[in-house]
Amino acid sequence: MSGSDLSRRSQKILHAVVTEYLHGGDPVGSRTITRRHALGLSPATVRNVMADLEEMGLLEQRHSSAGRVPTASGLRFFIDSLLKVRGLTAREKEEIRDRVAAPTPDEVVQRASRLLSDLTQHAAVIIAPDPDSQRLGQIEFVPLRDGKLIAVLVTTDGQIENRLILDEVDPRSLDRIHNYLNDLLKGMTLDEIRERVIRELGEDKNKYDQAVAEALRLGHAVFVERRERAADVLVSGQANLLDDALAQDRARDLLRTLEDKETLVRLLDRTRTADGIQVFLGAETALSALAGSSVIAMSYGPEEAPIGAIAVIGPMRMNYGKVMSVVDVTADTVSQLLAELGSS
Repeated sequence: MSGSDLSRRSQKILHAVVTEYLHGGDPVGSRTITRRHALGLSPATVRNVMADLEEMGLLEQRHSSAGRVPTASGLRFFIDSLLKVRGLTAREKEEIRDRVAAPTPDEVVQRASRLLSDLTQHAAVIIAPDPDSQRLGQIEFVPLRDGKLIAVLVTTDGQIENRLILDEVDPRSLDRIHNYLNDLLKGMTLDEIRERVIRELGEDKNKYDQAVAEALRLGHAVFVERRERAADVLVSGQANLLDDALAQDRARDLLRTLEDKETLVRLLDRTRTADGIQVFLGAETALSALAGSSVIAMSYGPEEAPIGAIAVIGPMRMNYGKVMSVVDVTADTVSQLLAELGSS
């Protein structure tokens, strides 16, 4: 349903009902609407329109003597067609940057997670940069005893990872191996490196140069045989869920879901391939534990190739305008800070 499917009067009344409900949490009656919103309509007219909205599935009346509350469809219509999100002020944006800024990418992501839960008072989830999207700055092999090597990987954003490789290599050939692999692979993502190493190994010309063949064999051991770890998931503010008026059993299910990192990655993977901020309401998350919750999420990183996602999880009755603004600015800030760290 689009905004054009409802009359202007119906849109105003739906907007008023949803706004009142999100603010107070109680069923909303026609007298509340006429008293608090200058619509120029009588309670009887408002009541009739609310009944029409109920027939359309946008409102529901849980008890015959009570007012009405928005359904999931009503909230979706409100968010997509009626909600006006207030942008944060320059000062608020600067405060977010000050609180998230850190000397390493890992710390930036950790601080962003804590900031989101603090500012929204809901749970915050951040999928850390996908390891396969990181770009190689340098690789070096350090020989150990017993025919073992440590492969030292340095990404362009300064992260360092050591990998143990079981392979005997003449130490005198390591300089040439380092130079060859760095010239061949520097600046590529780990996904691109895997494809390039496999392709180079298939080239006949590389089979007859012993140092090149050895370098590619080591590259295969590091990047192809040993796949990258899964993306890290940071969760902050789980305790806020216990304050969100959830039933005890549902709160426990939700907390268990937040401990399942693979489930969270699958949920937010949809965000990384979508444009702009995403709002998932209840059943739209496809997770039973989130049937009564909302997820507001956005990817971060370069527009053409996002490297992670951030999200806020809270009750369906939340301040969507505020949370969407905070998520939007935080995602943008994280993108800027990681880009700056990568270029320094």
